[in-house]
Amino acid sequence: MKHLTLLACLALPLAGLGLSAAALPTISPATGAAQSRAPKALPQGLRSARLLPGWTDAQGQRISALELVLAPGWKTYWRSPGDAGLPPQFDWRGENIGAVTLHWPAPEIVISDGVRTLGYHDRLVLPFSVMPAQQGQPVELAAHLELGLCESVCVPASLDLAAPAAGDTPDPAILAAMKLVPQQGAHLPACEIAEIEDGMTVTLSLPEAGADLAIEHAADESIWVSAPQLSADGTEASADFVAPSGKPFPLDPDAVVMTLIGAQGAVEYQGCAAG
Repeated sequence: MKHLTLLACLALPLAGLGLSAAALPTISPATGAAQSRAPKALPQGLRSARLLPGWTDAQGQRISALELVLAPGWKTYWRSPGDAGLPPQFDWRGENIGAVTLHWPAPEIVISDGVRTLGYHDRLVLPFSVMPAQQGQPVELAAHLELGLCESVCVPASLDLAAPAAGDTPDPAILAAMKLVPQQGAHLPACEIAEIEDGMTVTLSLPEAGADLAIEHAADESIWVSAPQLSADGTEASADFVAPSGKPFPLDPDAVVMTLIGAQGAVEYQGCAAG
């Protein structure tokens, strides 16, 4: 089986994605002095980029969001972009930052030249919540961000951003983006897990026949997951999971995440019931 490398995926075209944008990526906060600064020059394809000030909720969490406004025809990627793409990576550089959780709005699925990708166009508001390292102390937000930006080809870009002080009331833009985050499925889908030559394959029963979907590994970003393949009747989807070793490995059903993406919203299933 041939798999795309990161350098190869950056050169692949990505056709128009729709705006829409549960929190899986592992984020390693770094501490330091937060500096209020904007990028000296925005990467090509971006009209604006900022960390919204947000607010502090009743539990003491800082609620904020990354806002990207893209130039016409440009796109950026979801947390798990598929066979091609560069997902955003955050290096947190603020003060009093504990655990950070990203709340991803549902992406759109697009097939371009046979390549399946997931992402956003026009404007992305990506909410996140920050648990303070020391309760009762303010959280100052700053971050270095690596991401992919695409027009006819895709290129890597980097940003250094800092948020103003938190506001006193919730931001309607962040609240609206939170409503686009996939809902959690009520029941785990049935699944079968089997060995293949270079990894594992998972076949999932779909609650909705023929739905657009994404399949991911929840715990290990180094595991490559293929684009899902639907059965002829649309009631099942299968995907290959390939570890860096290129060999079969123990695959925990709880680490299999499936997101169904529809016109009325998205539903996420964290884990599956292995038969």
